[in-house]
Amino acid sequence: MDAHAYGANALFVLLGAIMILAMHAGFAFLELGTVRKKNQVNALVKILADFAISTIAYFFVGYSVAYGVNFFSNAEVLSARNGFELVKFFFLLTFAAAIPAIISGGIAERAKFHPQLVATALLVGFVYPFFEGIVWNHRFGIQAWFKLMFSYEFHDFAGSVVVHAVGGWVALPAVLLLGARRGRYGKDGAISAHPPSSIPFLALGAWILTIGWFGFNVMSAQTLDQMNGLVAINSLMAMVGGTLVTLLLGKNDPGFAYNGPLAGLVAVCAGSDLMHPLGALVTGGIAGWIFVWMFTLTQNKWKIDDVLGVWPLHGLCGAWGGLAAGIFGLKLLGGRGGVSILSQLLGTLMGIGIAFVSGLVIYWVLRKVIGIRLDPEQEFDGADLAIHKISATPERESSW
Repeated sequence: MDAHAYGANALFVLLGAIMILAMHAGFAFLELGTVRKKNQVNALVKILADFAISTIAYFFVGYSVAYGVNFFSNAEVLSARNGFELVKFFFLLTFAAAIPAIISGGIAERAKFHPQLVATALLVGFVYPFFEGIVWNHRFGIQAWFKLMFSYEFHDFAGSVVVHAVGGWVALPAVLLLGARRGRYGKDGAISAHPPSSIPFLALGAWILTIGWFGFNVMSAQTLDQMNGLVAINSLMAMVGGTLVTLLLGKNDPGFAYNGPLAGLVAVCAGSDLMHPLGALVTGGIAGWIFVWMFTLTQNKWKIDDVLGVWPLHGLCGAWGGLAAGIFGLKLLGGRGGVSILSQLLGTLMGIGIAFVSGLVIYWVLRKVIGIRLDPEQEFDGADLAIHKISATPERESSW
């Protein structure tokens, strides 16, 4: 490959990294619009701080864990192939930093700021790259075992399981260990509405995420010769499927409607390079149904105060995406083939297990050692190192 091709590939991946970096603004505005006004400043600062800590953790530890690349012992990597390895790091960092951004939405409004930064460092430095390396770099021989046993490896093109399911299933124990926000659930069984503070900001966040997602999925090819427009069309169809189903089932609730495209996009990541567009449409529609059903169930029946619904949206829709790749990727259903439903099932369960156990251990230890929840007075006032402080205003009733 000549220098021109190396430069083109480096630019291709760099543009993808920039698009996904912009998605972190989407995470911030989605959380900003959902939480109460007194916690909006905290939401904005937390996403930015998490990204900074993620960068340090992934640069010094995580990227080496996943791909065996050491930026300090191998000077050639700094300039080889027009710096392709460096922009690849940037690109994959934006994926890794999505883990704490996902968790942030679940633990919003009552988690301490600095313990969460510690959790971010551990998750992005060790937990996420461990599973990332297994799936995307064939570490530890697990993919080889899948291929030996079931003819095909576990397939996750753009991270339905590696990124989203892992983020969602790490968030679940964090949410459970924190407990619900004060006043959310009464002792008499009553549920207090904590509606979104700003539907326009929530919608803006969803739109930023949706647009950036086409970089997230399409540019996961990482080289121009591997880029396939099928990924873009499948992303579009899944987005539309998720939107229409949540609009219908959510009874026009904007909170559901604007999470619908995100649910579809989460689910299609894994098989976006394999599915027929109709398969992607169905995948997105089912993901929209999963989100509405499970968000309502967790909030109202199980009384799990997952503020943005990150476990249903990322954890469950991501897991569905891993399975959907094995179903709609089959040639029998119009897909391109090269996938095994058993490999998809076991790979998805492996990701869920690693994420849940790691999240449980990290947040349990943090709770015991330094505490992870704000003091009652701080939570009531929205104060944590002056980051939470902002006056509250009357809230509109909503199903959220």
